[in-house]
Amino acid sequence: MTSFAPDSIVLNRKLPLWYQVSQSLRASILGRSPQDPLRLPTEEQLAGHYGVSVLTMRQALKELEDEGLISRHRRRGTFIEPGARRGSPVRLLGSVDAIVAQQSGMTTELLEHGPAPVPAELAEHFPDLTEVATYHRLRSDEKTGEPTNHARNYVRPELAEHIDLDDLVRWPMTKVLRDVVGVDISRITDTVEARLADPETARLLEVPLLSPILHYTGITYDTGGRPLDVAVINYRGDRFSFTVTLDAT
Repeated sequence: MTSFAPDSIVLNRKLPLWYQVSQSLRASILGRSPQDPLRLPTEEQLAGHYGVSVLTMRQALKELEDEGLISRHRRRGTFIEPGARRGSPVRLLGSVDAIVAQQSGMTTELLEHGPAPVPAELAEHFPDLTEVATYHRLRSDEKTGEPTNHARNYVRPELAEHIDLDDLVRWPMTKVLRDVVGVDISRITDTVEARLADPETARLLEVPLLSPILHYTGITYDTGGRPLDVAVINYRGDRFSFTVTLDAT
């Protein structure tokens, strides 16, 4: 039986290795194609793929098993759970792959895209531009079809020239910029705040007007500190929560 092939990752030695591996594998699982096999490689093969010890790999797999994304069977192997529920809480420890994982694993519809003037509230992030490329997407639960969040991305035009719309339906913008366009991402700053659903958000997410939502803003920077993409995402408040864990070391 052919095994599922996860993406590669460059590990950051300042963060727990098991955490980075679990988030990278999580993003690969949630972003897989329907025709991809459900069986994962062995612990030893995965450890070799990520360049970590078997013990570290085992800890990473335990994280995904606790989340319900995989199941492990003695003598049979480890398998992706095809019906695993998406939109569960994600622990963010400063890893770009954590952001990719958080945005992955849902049915995505591209609502609109094209050039647009830089919004006034984002002008400070694009001081050298008058126009950006915009992408508006609606994400839904794969199993129920229930809308879970809608996202607007504002991207530098020179990067948009290299973005394939089919990739945006399959993957988050962060992954497309890093792994397809080839941008070196240095950091992402996240802001999450509680808001009330405006008419557009209530319509798209199928929730009552003025019901609670989580409003997320993520700014992606290159190694020179220049903003490349600003993501503005509205999440259904009854489906998502965010937990940020700070490493004291």
